[in-house]
Amino acid sequence: MKILKRETQVWRLRLETEDDLWALARMTRKGMQFAMLGERRDQTTGGEEGGRAKSAERKKMWIRLRVESTEYQTFSEHLRVHGTIEEAHFDIGMHHTHLVEIRDEIEISSHNVFTPADVELLLQSEKASGQSQVVLAVVETDEVVIFHVTARGLREGATWTMRGGGKRGEIRHSESIASTFRSNVIKALVDTLGSDTPLIVCGPGHARDALLSDLKSTGETRIMKSIATSMGGRAGANEVLREGLAGNLLSEYAISKEIALIEEAWKRLSTGGAVAYGEDALVRAMEEGAIETLLISADLLRSETDRIAGKTWLEWTKGLADIGAEMVQCSIDHDGGQQLMGLGGVMAMLRYSMEG
Repeated sequence: MKILKRETQVWRLRLETEDDLWALARMTRKGMQFAMLGERRDQTTGGEEGGRAKSAERKKMWIRLRVESTEYQTFSEHLRVHGTIEEAHFDIGMHHTHLVEIRDEIEISSHNVFTPADVELLLQSEKASGQSQVVLAVVETDEVVIFHVTARGLREGATWTMRGGGKRGEIRHSESIASTFRSNVIKALVDTLGSDTPLIVCGPGHARDALLSDLKSTGETRIMKSIATSMGGRAGANEVLREGLAGNLLSEYAISKEIALIEEAWKRLSTGGAVAYGEDALVRAMEEGAIETLLISADLLRSETDRIAGKTWLEWTKGLADIGAEMVQCSIDHDGGQQLMGLGGVMAMLRYSMEG
């Protein structure tokens, strides 16, 4: 995300990735103002011309909405912002929907200053724009699955499956089929990925090393790394993220930090360690100043209906600053995030284990 203007109540932004759309969908809430170029039909240009109906002309203009709701589906290429028009050449007060896509410039404003949680998402999105996209190729004997690691999730891409060989049949014939299969996968990979996109080849067994060897023999110079995992498919990709197996390649990604912290919280939970979840335990931990890091779903944090101790989560989490605690806004678009939702969408890692 490119920040073009940042003031206390107005941000002007250029969207550069799908993760920017994810963040914007969470920062844009009911009652805010949202502006960008859009189109409306000018009804004054309609009517009849030469005895035939003449349709109203579509005109492009700057349209500012009072936001009513947003729609965004994970990893989609656009965000819908619904609202009523407050600024445009005509149709003031009418309903309109902005279709926001990558490379669009938008302006979002609020009557109040933006919350620290929104500022954090904004700055994380700006930082993520400078990160190279990393691709995981999870390799098994007869299947290769591609996963794109984004700042906020793990998006499954293409899948190649070898049929009719490789696991049975005459050995020489099987090896020939496997070699052809790898060759086809490599051609598709090279055609699909950017020339500088780092590639992590992972999976159980030796098939990953054979694919990496063939990749190198084609003259590929991108950063490539082979990582052994105990599982294939999506489980193997999550293992790379969960165990931090990719080292520095993914260490700066928000998703890596989230998954590592959630994994640590689950370990503490399984051993009766310093962790809390559920309203009663969380309220007590806040009152005692025991919270060190709060892991919370970015959606739950901004919910207008969910409450804790009679407050919205945004209101309640303001108390974290008073006790010197950190808050990590988590996506649910990876397995770790789904685990977090299984415990209500929030867990606290504590400075000490609370008894009683």
